[in-house]
Amino acid sequence: MESREVPLCERLNFASIYQSNLDEFFMVRVGSLMDQMLLSKNLRDNKTHMTAEEQLKAIGRTVTRLNRRKDAVYAELMEHLEGYGVRLVNFQKLGSRESGELERYFDTEIAPLTSPTTVSRRQPFPFLQNKEIYAVGVLAGKSGQEKLGIIPCGTGVIPRLIGVPGQSGAYMLSEELILHFLPKVFSGYRVVSKSLIRVTRNADIDADALYDEDLDYREFMAKLIKRRRRLAPVRLELSRELDGDIVKTLCAYTDVKQDAVFRCRSPLDLSFLFQIQDILRQRTELFFEKRFPQRSAQFRPGCPVIPQIREGDKLLSYPYESMKPFLDFLQEAASDPNVVSIKMTLYRVARHSKIIESLIEAAENGKSVLALVELKARFDEENNIEWSRRLEEAGCQVIYGLDGFKVHSKLCLVTRRENGKTEYFTQIGTGNYNEKTARLYTDLSLMTADTAIGLEAAAVFQALAKGETVEESQQLLVAPKCLQNRILDMIDEEINAARQGMPGYIGVKINSLTDKVIIDRLIAASQAGVKIDLIVRGICCLLPGVLLLLYLMDQYGAQTVTVSHYGVREGYLHQKIQPALPDNS
Repeated sequence: MESREVPLCERLNFASIYQSNLDEFFMVRVGSLMDQMLLSKNLRDNKTHMTAEEQLKAIGRTVTRLNRRKDAVYAELMEHLEGYGVRLVNFQKLGSRESGELERYFDTEIAPLTSPTTVSRRQPFPFLQNKEIYAVGVLAGKSGQEKLGIIPCGTGVIPRLIGVPGQSGAYMLSEELILHFLPKVFSGYRVVSKSLIRVTRNADIDADALYDEDLDYREFMAKLIKRRRRLAPVRLELSRELDGDIVKTLCAYTDVKQDAVFRCRSPLDLSFLFQIQDILRQRTELFFEKRFPQRSAQFRPGCPVIPQIREGDKLLSYPYESMKPFLDFLQEAASDPNVVSIKMTLYRVARHSKIIESLIEAAENGKSVLALVELKARFDEENNIEWSRRLEEAGCQVIYGLDGFKVHSKLCLVTRRENGKTEYFTQIGTGNYNEKTARLYTDLSLMTADTAIGLEAAAVFQALAKGETVEESQQLLVAPKCLQNRILDMIDEEINAARQGMPGYIGVKINSLTDKVIIDRLIAASQAGVKIDLIVRGICCLLPGVLLLLYLMDQYGAQTVTVSHYGVREGYLHQKIQPALPDNS
């Protein structure tokens, strides 16, 4: 987002992603910390050694700092956009003709669709939807008594970007137009101050803790999703400075603590930036060069996939290679008369999923189809509930995972029987069975006819169908009992190699690295001389070089050391740290 080497419209994309990722962080991580703080104030995290309250305060300070950077970058991006004929305008700077046209547009197209509310004894403070924008005004009546006026800005009908009449490429955000005409909506009052506000609600619900065995699990999850929409707010954002007492009043109404209030100079929702991208789509220099997944050289085009897998293992690398060979594999299995069963774990699938269609076709062709649909896939629950219903209607056996766990594995097993011989074709992947994200995210997909792997995959599905975990495995790494211990053994092998003077190496590509036991063992491996490369997409609780720095600081009495983290495109990010030295450092 900050790098000027990135094309302008791609920087807009990163700005929007920054906001959506931060939203999810508050909904999940901050929400869980707030719940934890209520349950046990003195419980300390095993990595930071901070209580939930201390973590929340640190998050607040960091988010405030990051938001300042985001606001500065946003202002820079909008300035650059003006050079390409696109700009957001301030109503106060418009001429009388343009402002008159916008007022007429507001009167005819927006005002009739709004639902303004004044908060009083008779009219309570309205429920604020998660991540929706509201225009709020402090209203003074003739008696001088103040009250709040609120207008929801996200009706779902009003376009977010409103073109300014007579000015090509000039736009106003609909919420800014609503906020401007707040005095017109509440014409019987004087508007003392006004702002746009947005709340973010907790989305962290422990489904297993609330589940009753007497309930239908799928219907229980459907009701739980509806309940999540009304969970407590964890953040309040303001677009304008308001009087401290007004902020306290808003905090009281929304049940948000004042240290969870954030003021933003940039718009509270940056998703409109995608619309600006569309406006500039013809300016190819503003985007990365378009790239498409390529056909894998491991597969002969136009030939059936299953016989090619029988010849030897095949590995696809997304998004560089197309997912089509796997889709063809599943489609062949669905129509092959010698295929007797298909078993598959489903965590996140596309809205219009060819994979689901193949499973349904297989069931309709009389094959045994077992689909584990993880209904606890956060923010994809509704999609998965709907797919599970469709799969069941087609005759598939649908199961929903294990108590206390999410099934994250990406495993597909096709069993084929011909001339009295049974064959197993297994696909093991790191990415979801989602045709859309396979064009975006880097993942691997292995397809093999190895019988030992197939039999072990069959044992995994048997355990899942019985609601059990796998106790031991030889071919596959299966959590929770056969993953961490096996990884620790492999790390130890590299440590032993390094201690014997041989080159030791560990390469890790992972979504998140938060496991304290594995982190400690990686540190031990590094100290033993093992070269370690980490590619971590999300959360990483291991800071490279910190142990060495602690040792140097202890030896030489340094109080502050600058750590340099290298990031792709961003160059070097220098961060000064002042860690507390352990007693035995």
